[in-house]
Amino acid sequence: MPYIEVRGYPKDEEVKKRVAQRIKQVFAEEWGCPPDAISVSIESIAPEDWESKVTGPVMEPNMDRMYILDGKAVR
Repeated sequence: MPYIEVRGYPKDEEVKKRVAQRIKQVFAEEWGCPPDAISVSIESIAPEDWESKVTGPVMEPNMDRMYILDGKAVR
């Protein structure tokens, strides 16, 4: 625990690795868990597929759990 899943437009592997490491660091510091307990996955979604693969099926049904939406805090 925790498992963090990130979906975003395609980026190269180096960017994904850096982002995953920074997420791990933040969770270790803020969540208070050991770094070896953190898992991060990153899925690339083409811009033209964003609405059908992310907004509709993932984001809209989970609006009650969103903390940031379109760059703005909602909680």
